[in-house]
Amino acid sequence: MPAVESTLRELLKAEGFGVLTEIDVQSTFQAKLGETFRPYRILGACNPGLAHRAISADSSVGLLLPCNVVLEEAVTGRTLVRFMEPIAGLAMVANDAVEPIAREASERLHRVAGALAGVSAAPSRT
Repeated sequence: MPAVESTLRELLKAEGFGVLTEIDVQSTFQAKLGETFRPYRILGACNPGLAHRAISADSSVGLLLPCNVVLEEAVTGRTLVRFMEPIAGLAMVANDAVEPIAREASERLHRVAGALAGVSAAPSRT
């Protein structure tokens, strides 16, 4: 999972996103509940320019930020990466001025997902 996370962070950065928050669910469940859980991390990704535009258009958008990205170790040993869909999330605001910003954020995250899929699908080089 660390290699995928490192690549993910680089791809997010290339699209103008930084990681503002990180939640290590596995460690939290162990520390707070004494429960063993598979590796599972939630990264709060934020593109400051898009966030500024969105919050300026409607301050309630702050409730829906940042864009969460989940990394989860699957039973197969592979890492699953899931992205929050900004269009769906920001639709809750019901402000037409926010819609093009959500579309842009979505396009950027879809490029990250596509690039990440391309990297993980590429044959390994030895």
